[in-house]
Amino acid sequence: MTTVVYVPRDAAARSLGADGVARAIAAEAARLGIDVRVVRNGSRGMLWMEPLVEVETEAGRVAYGPVARADVASLFAAGFLNGGEHPLRQGLTAQLPWLAGQDRLVFSRVGVIDPLSLADWRAHGGGAGLVAALGMSPAAIVDAVTQSGLRGRGGAGFPTGIKWKTVLDTPAAQKYIVCNADEGDSGTYSDRMLMEGDPYTLLEGMVIAGLAVGATKGYIYLRSEYPDCERVLLAALENARAGGLLGASVYGSGSAFDIVLRRGAGAYVCGEETALLESLEGKRGEVRFRPPVPAQVGLFGMPTALNNVVTLGSIPAILAEGPAAYQARGVGRSRGTLPFQLAGNIRHGGLVEVPFGVSLKTLIYEYGGGTASGRPLRAVQVGGPLGAFLPADALDIPLDYEAFVDRGAIVGHGGVVVFDDTVDMAKMARYAMEFCAVESCGKCTPCRIGSTRGVEVIDRILQGERRPQQVALLRDLCDTMTSASLCALGGMTAWPVLSALEHFPEDFGLGRPDHRTARSEGGT
Repeated sequence: MTTVVYVPRDAAARSLGADGVARAIAAEAARLGIDVRVVRNGSRGMLWMEPLVEVETEAGRVAYGPVARADVASLFAAGFLNGGEHPLRQGLTAQLPWLAGQDRLVFSRVGVIDPLSLADWRAHGGGAGLVAALGMSPAAIVDAVTQSGLRGRGGAGFPTGIKWKTVLDTPAAQKYIVCNADEGDSGTYSDRMLMEGDPYTLLEGMVIAGLAVGATKGYIYLRSEYPDCERVLLAALENARAGGLLGASVYGSGSAFDIVLRRGAGAYVCGEETALLESLEGKRGEVRFRPPVPAQVGLFGMPTALNNVVTLGSIPAILAEGPAAYQARGVGRSRGTLPFQLAGNIRHGGLVEVPFGVSLKTLIYEYGGGTASGRPLRAVQVGGPLGAFLPADALDIPLDYEAFVDRGAIVGHGGVVVFDDTVDMAKMARYAMEFCAVESCGKCTPCRIGSTRGVEVIDRILQGERRPQQVALLRDLCDTMTSASLCALGGMTAWPVLSALEHFPEDFGLGRPDHRTARSEGGT
């Protein structure tokens, strides 16, 4: 009898030695004459536990971790192929508190299946959304997505159904679906994990989008720093064509749809949809003036539905379960689930998919286990490098688009970066300005020049040079950048800067005295 052992092929697990562990398990099994099949699955998201090895037993999958190559011999000796006791044994995977408390909808198959096996994907419900969509009219598909309340998971939170309806209603000889996989926000990795752990769900979402708006061709614009994703996606695209998921007649329906993978060159601004389109067309990645919007005049001047990975990955479940089931999750205008990513100074970093409405405190303490340093938490940044810094007394805020905007913050792509009480928030504010200066496409003056001047002003504040006047100047500069920049890169750089100034004035030599006992250089 063959025993199946799962070892993640996820980039995070590989960076921690998963490849060596997989080879060691295969070699030890061969040495002992035991029939073992090693499956390279995606990560469950418990990154502090990687490499997490799972064994299929009669009782279910049993998890062991974190496993190093040196642990493999002792695992075999302890009978881990039968779920035997070992210091690294964590118990039945499905019962681990980290996973049991989640509502895995988009990530339901990640870590469960062989990412490149179409048969495995279908056996776990893959393709059900597409089958449902093939029996619906384009308008009915768009209506279902609209009713679900799905909003763009790339950061802007724009209603997906409205975007798709605009593309559907705009006549053109050719329309496109573009997937924004240029995941560049600090502390984010959900797109990468989905692409590496369940690529066919992304492809399925893109095919459904094509059916909905009348597009026959799609593009995935992939971040250049994701070589593992590129390898997985190229293999998945080839398999999808062979399996009928892509091609001249999707699932024998007569509807055509195919996808091309394109790799970006590492510019953060190309996460902005119009700069992405410029880059995809082979031009310099610069922001376009709007209107017109890409849904009307997008890629190569044609109507284009441009969504990010998790947005498109949410579509199959909406079509398979119905919009009401998706709408039932979440709060207010924030419906469904979002994969939140815990990073920075946190004990248990990883991916947590839960419905909107949970609090930051729940994510950071119940899932994240508090700071990795054990020191008091001082600040949290949600939404990437352009997200506002929230102080420790704001952790009860629910993760909801509108609730965050009311507090001058953004949910964004769901990245949560934690800082303990050694962080210097003035240096973090300076970093935000410097980041904008480095990453600006240069098209508009407020972003190109304003960010450079902003770094200089913050430096003068830190040097104690006429602080009140410099602070007033910094606020005016932030107002100009917010009001006059062409895109969110310049327009939102003020958010982390002003929030640091508001909540942590002592770090700028202003306001209340510094009562902390330690500080590190920009510590996290």
